[in-house]
Amino acid sequence: MEKEWLIPAAFLLDLLIGDPRGMFHPVVLIGAVINRLEFLLASVFDNRRLAGVLLAGSTLLITGVVAYGVLWLAAEIHPVAGLVVAVWLAYTTLALRALHKESREVVRFVEQKRLAEARRSLAMIVGRETANLDEEGILKACIETVAENTSDGVIGPLFYLSIGGPVLALLYKAASTLDSMVGYRDDIYRELGWASARLDDLLNLLPARLTGMLMVLAALFCGLDARGAWRVMLRDARKHASPNAGFPEAAAAGALGVRLGGPAVYFGVPVDKPTLGDPIRPVTLASYHGTVRLMYLSSLFALGLAVWLVWLAC
Repeated sequence: MEKEWLIPAAFLLDLLIGDPRGMFHPVVLIGAVINRLEFLLASVFDNRRLAGVLLAGSTLLITGVVAYGVLWLAAEIHPVAGLVVAVWLAYTTLALRALHKESREVVRFVEQKRLAEARRSLAMIVGRETANLDEEGILKACIETVAENTSDGVIGPLFYLSIGGPVLALLYKAASTLDSMVGYRDDIYRELGWASARLDDLLNLLPARLTGMLMVLAALFCGLDARGAWRVMLRDARKHASPNAGFPEAAAAGALGVRLGGPAVYFGVPVDKPTLGDPIRPVTLASYHGTVRLMYLSSLFALGLAVWLVWLAC
């Protein structure tokens, strides 16, 4: 019974408290470990791809050993302490409220026509350059990041919590953090970040596709176009440069009846991204709010699925 309640408790904590990043937040600590290991391995090994493989492997090993050790020690002190620590670790892998909060801050600036502040705020949550984005470009970027991170920040962690508990979910977050820190395709990280990027792709194969399907289901209950979501996801998801991000983004585009993707600038380099969806409607504030509804409802469906999987395993 304790295992069945762990995931709902963690989900509720995330909804109530959000993601108060601090010195002892596991993801912050994982990031610090990656920084130190990157410097050490890159200075020791001339072969940057080998250094990257060792970086990914070492980060996962340290994360897994520390997470398991903390859980074991807490349970040895007292079973209740073990349960509390397990819930806390599980909660730190989820980012539903944080994703809504950070994207909503951008949108509030757009609502107030303070586009300069909106661009600066957006730059904190997306990888593209935002300095020259107009209102539609800002909203499109918000919609894309909310859709993609519904998979990376909510449904992916729920999936791994359901099959492997807090330790496996933290290993998933470690892989995600590796990808966000070194998984770039520029000259600096193309070789060093190769293993981290491939690992993140592998771990998100199932969660991303599950997210897309849950968004189609959510569209049925959100007053959005579920048929369009399914059709566009099947048609456009594989156009995306990422093997995974296209599924939630295309599902969202189809549900909203908007076109996402298109030209963007990354690290000073123009990139002509494939388009996802059809321009049935313009991208507006209502499009963003529809994406948020998709995010919350698909996350609730994923929560129910995760609890069911844990119940089956008990």
